[in-house]
Amino acid sequence: MKTNYLLTLSGLLLSFGIHAQTRMATGGQKPMPAAEWIDADTGHKLVRLTPLDGANESFYFHNNPFVKSLGTEGDKMVYYHTSPAGKALYALNLKTHQTEPLTRAFSKVHGEIVARKRREVFYQVGDTVYATHIDSKKTRRVFVFPADFKADITTLNADETQLGGAWGSDAEKEIYRQYPAKKDFFNRIYDARLPRTLFMVSTEGKGQLTKLFTDKAWLNHVQFSPTDPNCLMFCHEGPWEKVDRIWTIDTKTQAVKLIHKRTLDREIAGHEWFGADGKTIWFDHQKPRGETFAVTGTNLKTGAEKSYALTRDEWSVHYTSSADQQIFAGDGGYPTSVAKSSEGHWIYLFTPAGDHFQAEKLANLKMHDYALEPNVHFSPDGKWLIFRANFEGQPQVYAVEIAKSAS
Repeated sequence: MKTNYLLTLSGLLLSFGIHAQTRMATGGQKPMPAAEWIDADTGHKLVRLTPLDGANESFYFHNNPFVKSLGTEGDKMVYYHTSPAGKALYALNLKTHQTEPLTRAFSKVHGEIVARKRREVFYQVGDTVYATHIDSKKTRRVFVFPADFKADITTLNADETQLGGAWGSDAEKEIYRQYPAKKDFFNRIYDARLPRTLFMVSTEGKGQLTKLFTDKAWLNHVQFSPTDPNCLMFCHEGPWEKVDRIWTIDTKTQAVKLIHKRTLDREIAGHEWFGADGKTIWFDHQKPRGETFAVTGTNLKTGAEKSYALTRDEWSVHYTSSADQQIFAGDGGYPTSVAKSSEGHWIYLFTPAGDHFQAEKLANLKMHDYALEPNVHFSPDGKWLIFRANFEGQPQVYAVEIAKSAS
């Protein structure tokens, strides 16, 4: 199935005298009367990238969803589509806006790991890891977790030879079962101090499991460096003001290193991600929690840190950086989040200026329910910010243009 829905929809709308470049309040109508419009509050163009054929969601903020074009066909973005049949991985051509399924629908599926060089997407169904080729759609079974080590993959290393993740004990799984809401399980798991194990699984052959490191701590947020195949980042999960959160492990030597040490009471550092060159780990930084706000980067070689301050309203659930790390973006926040701002509901572009960010509002997410985190990504050409939102009534994937519209 392929749909060039955006072009068709735009043509239909124009035939009714509705112009795609109309200024409208984002989320002011459910659904919006056009697939693209100018945000009335910011003057930036928004485009719905996914068709209104069910719920569609882009990836978590540090998971790469893109593969380069073959010839002139256009870069592709992988995303999740949910229909009555279940949840499937789809690919969207960012040039033509055609969409196509990559996998069949599953009742439960997770993983969302794109291999740019292999042009495969890795995902997990139950205890089995699969890989599907984005162009040929050929699927292979990569690995089956043994009965005594049921775990989940979350990341892929730079040379695409190893998948990584963290295993949790049966006692931890029982806490999740009894207390499925985050507000109920979060402190319980942190306080339990149950063992967790970082691991790798080979992407080739029958797959080989390598156990890297075990600690009686909630090891989480596992990410491989985008450039160093032996550098794996992880966190000590829990209340951020109680943990020195950000760590790395060398998968060859198994040497573990703390990246940022807290220096005052209730300081927090979290939602960490690698810069595109792999030289810096960036993170949300508050000293103390809920009072000052910044994005800080730690140089992995020297340990030197650089911070950019921002205001309470500009704080975002997640941040990200462009390929050259010259500009940043954030997905805003909601009144009950850590910043406690009633005016934080924006997609932001951040430009470093000395020791702070200059912020520009790109899209108004006032009508979005932040129970679904937007998780912003820079597009491969650097001209758009791509995010997910539910202001039309169900989750869809959108792009907002960084340059202001001339209309």
